[in-house]
Amino acid sequence: MYKHLFGPVPSRRLGMSLGVDLVPKKVCSLNCIYCEVGKTTTLTLERKEYISFEEVTRELEHYFKNNPNPDYVTFSGYGEPTLNIYIGEIIQFLKENKPSIPVAVLTNGTLLFKEEVRKDLMKADVVLPSLDAATDGVFRKINRPPKQLTIEDYIQGLITFRKDFKGKIWLEVFLLPDYNDDEREIIALKKVILKIAPDSVQLNTLDRPGTKEGLRGATGEELQSVLDLWKLDHAEIISAAAERKDIQSYRKDAETAILETISRRPCTLEDLSKILGIHVNEINKYLDVLESENKIETVQLKRGIFYQIKNK
Repeated sequence: MYKHLFGPVPSRRLGMSLGVDLVPKKVCSLNCIYCEVGKTTTLTLERKEYISFEEVTRELEHYFKNNPNPDYVTFSGYGEPTLNIYIGEIIQFLKENKPSIPVAVLTNGTLLFKEEVRKDLMKADVVLPSLDAATDGVFRKINRPPKQLTIEDYIQGLITFRKDFKGKIWLEVFLLPDYNDDEREIIALKKVILKIAPDSVQLNTLDRPGTKEGLRGATGEELQSVLDLWKLDHAEIISAAAERKDIQSYRKDAETAILETISRRPCTLEDLSKILGIHVNEINKYLDVLESENKIETVQLKRGIFYQIKNK
């Protein structure tokens, strides 16, 4: 079992994606109310060696010697990967040792206002930043950043990065009803998107409980109404968990293990990760599918959100 690698994860966007986790749980530059990984425990903009270059590259070398090549290597995980000062060097390592495998970076995009972060990501093939707000009030309500991070710096970082970056940028916008779905915010987001000029805009919403009670995902009609208002040719809705079953990397054994575990007793996401030895990001993909198929349900208890077999 690897400490910093996980998957391959079944991803509709990236196929068979090998995950690389560069920060401990849960170090992040945001504390988003919808995060399915859990609450941020260390909210920071400080970049440092959270996990060493040697540890990560040693695991990558072992993986590639003993496994078939994935479709992508994706930097994601428990927190914000660009907080690790060695992300650029690890991308360079991959390009030198496995040049045929494209590199993706799943980032919230908050640190792109820093020149050194933009430089670190230049050799990635795809960068998938997120942007859920165009105004400061909504930004702080949904994403709960550190006080010193402004929406202006955040947006300008994305705009500047787009001008310099030669790869693909797939911008994700997470729609939360009653938070960022009023017409003024949607129109403001469109104006910002046009300035960023990403290759695609991927509209997503909540599949399962976040870190705050009372949240709900947008309906298909609500998501479509945003696309109708935007009128952007390169925008699409990506919240289609059931499609993951058609991906080659979807593992029936992982799905079965999750169902067998929670059939004995309800478990939290962390419980499942510890019991099964699977990274939470990977488990989340299977939980999305199982919920979409009405096989499991969530219940809020004192220790957190538990998953259990759905009573039919």
